[in-house]
This record gives sequence, structure tokens and C-alpha cells, in this order.
Amino acid sequence: MSQHARGSEGVEQSTARTAHGWRSFVDLRPGEGVSLIASGLYFFLVLGSYYTLRPVREAVGIERGYDNLPWLMTATLGAMLLVNPLFAWLVSRVPRRVFIPATHRFFATNVVLMGGMFLLLDDHARVWLGYVFYVWLSVFNLFVISLFWAFMTDAWGREAGGRLFGAIGVGGTLGAMAGAAFTQHLARDLHTGVLMLASAVLLECGVWAMRWVARARGSIITSSARSEREPGPGMLAGLRLVVTSRYFALICLYMLVFTTTQTFVYLEQGRIVEAAYPDRAARTAAFASLDFWTNTLTLLVQLFLTGRLIRWLGIGGTLCIMPAVTLLGFVALWLVGSRGEGAGSGEVTRTVFLTLFVFQVVRRSSQYAVARPTRELLFTGVSPDARYKAKTAIDTFVYRAGDMMGAWLPGVLGLAGGALGMVAGGLCLGWMGVAGGVGAMRKRLDSGRNI
Repeated sequence: MSQHARGSEGVEQSTARTAHGWRSFVDLRPGEGVSLIASGLYFFLVLGSYYTLRPVREAVGIERGYDNLPWLMTATLGAMLLVNPLFAWLVSRVPRRVFIPATHRFFATNVVLMGGMFLLLDDHARVWLGYVFYVWLSVFNLFVISLFWAFMTDAWGREAGGRLFGAIGVGGTLGAMAGAAFTQHLARDLHTGVLMLASAVLLECGVWAMRWVARARGSIITSSARSEREPGPGMLAGLRLVVTSRYFALICLYMLVFTTTQTFVYLEQGRIVEAAYPDRAARTAAFASLDFWTNTLTLLVQLFLTGRLIRWLGIGGTLCIMPAVTLLGFVALWLVGSRGEGAGSGEVTRTVFLTLFVFQVVRRSSQYAVARPTRELLFTGVSPDARYKAKTAIDTFVYRAGDMMGAWLPGVLGLAGGALGMVAGGLCLGWMGVAGGVGAMRKRLDSGRNI
């Protein structure tokens, strides 16, 4: 055999081994590799942009005490009320090839403007600008990530999405880890405004990655012609679907319980971090550390478990994982509190902090690696109005409505300590029932029956 032939045979064997190695993690089919890489890069840039700023948001949110968080969440819901109709109007009038990049660039421009203001304003003004930034970023992250996943369901569909959404999520996880690590190590050395400018650059790069995905998947987004795959002209079509469809109503209920229980934990996190860390830079670094370890665990789950869990448990069973993890976390917090180390003691002990830290890492990684990609599969095989209007309303307005409920409910009902844990536990049990109902309706949809 000639040296050239032996060399060619070696390359083929190496390629085969590489493909086999990838298939041990990902159920990849011929012709999907470039699209998968492009999708992962798009998500890397989007979440890298967000996670560069997320620790800054968490720190400024408790600048004057964590008691301000319910008010900030209420302001965020009000902002969603204003932004959602404007977004629905945009979606109803322009094709996806226009409104997706336009949305990204609108937020990137906002980042640049606020970054400049943080650089120029004095410390007193920065506190109030920080509150505006908190609300703005809480709107930004939901819209941009919701649009990403809507585009992914368009580009991949139900069958390929079930196989590859977990792998695509790996790109986002790596971006989140990179953004969190960047901010964690440089928060004390770089001005907040510089971090914002870096985030804007990543978001603009994400627009170009999105166009690469569109070309690789042959999506209609690269065409100037409208088609049946574009959202229709009805500005209220998405809200109408949410109100009239039992399927989307159950998804709304799932989201409400998820965000309500999530906010219970989030407020406790704010209280503990405020007490444990003395200044904004230290708190920013602590939040970045939490984000880093969350995304490390998320990456491991995405590589080894996400696709398998969806195949083994189905959509309904996989959706039940998140409420089960949340229930166990609340039980752990209750056990720590029952030993006199909880919120009522007035002291932040190492046990309290570590318990909450582990709970948040496991809960959030379950959300990102398992619940989120599974939930996105619920929007495959539905109409463009459902995908770009109803989905966006659920992912933004309904999400923030749950945040507000979770922020105010403990104070309104006078819940604290064990009582709050019991309410949260009851919500988690109901949440599991809703997850099972959504999974059953999805099975009917996949089998071609009416829902």
C-alpha cells in the first residue's frame, strides 16, 4: 500500500473515531454537524453577553437592601406590559429575518448607552441607574433567550430538537461560564460600563451567528419572502392562543408555579448575600461564582443526561424533575432552619450559605440543562403565531408575573421560615401534576389528535 493511501486511510479512521466519539454524547445525524456548531455558537454568544451582566444586576439589585427586590420585580412586570404589545406589533409586520436581528441590536444599543452612562455619572446617580439597569436586564434576558429558542424550534423541529437541544444548550452553558468567569475575575478591576460594552459586542456577534444557523439549516429566515412559516398579522393572536388553548394555559400555569417558587429562593439568596458580603464588588464576585458552578454542573448534565432523560422519561416525566428538585431543596432549607440556623436567627452561618448555594446550583442547573430544553419542545409543531407570539408572552410576561407573585406573597400572607417552606412544598406537588398534564397533552398533539 502506498504512503498516500495509508495516509488517506488514517484520516478516514480518525474522522470515524471522532464521529463515533461525538455520537457517544450526541445523537448526531449526517449533515447536522455544521448546523449544530453554528447553533451552539449562537447560544454561546447570547448567554455570554447576558452572564457578563447578570452578576452586575444581582449586585445593584441589593445596593440599598434586598427589601427593594419585590419593587424591582413589580417594575419589571410593568415594563413587560409595555414591551410585549410593541414586540407583538413588530412580529406581526416584519419577517423573522428582520425582527430577530432588530431585537438583538435594539438591546445591544441599550447596553452601549447605559454603559456610557455608568462611566460618566457620579456614584449617587449610578445607584438609580442601577435600578433602571436591573429592570432593563430582566426584560432583555427573557426576550433574547425566548427568541433564540423560538428560532431553534423553527430550525430543528420536534425530532431533531429532542436529540440535539441538550447539545445546543452546551454552547449556551459554555458562554454563561465564560461570561460569569470574565466578570468574576475582572469585576474589581474593570468599570461596570466596560463590562456592558463587552456584552454589547457579544450580542452583535450573536446576530451573525444566527445568520449562519439560518444558512446552514436552509431556514426561511434568509429569504425576503413571507410564507406560511412567518407569524400572521394579528397583533393579539398570541394572547388569544394563551387564553383559549388548554395546552398553552397549562404551560402558563407551569411557568407561574416555576417562577413563584424560584423567586422564594431568589429573595432568600439576596438576604444571605447582602449579609455575608460587605460591598458591591464582593457581591458581584460571589454571584459570578454561583453562576460559574451552576453552569459547570449544567454542562455535565447536558453532555451526559439531557437527551437520554427526554428519551427515557418522555416530555411529561422530564418536566417533573424540576419540581422534584425544588421540593427537595426547600426540605433541606427547612431542616437547616429547624436547627436554629435559618432566616429567623439573624445570622448567616456557613451551613445556611452552603445549603442555599448547593440548592441554587442544583436547581438552576436542572432548569437550564433539563427543564428549559424540554419546555422548548412543547413549541415544536405549532403555528408561527404560537411560536413567536404566544411563546414570547409566556416566556416574558407570564414569567415576570410569577416573579412578582413570589416576591410579594410571603409578605402579604405573613409567611416566614417553615410556613413559607410548607407553601412552597405544596406548590411543588401541584407543579408536578401540571407537568404530567402538559406531557399528556403533548403526546396527544404528537399523535395527531386534537388538544
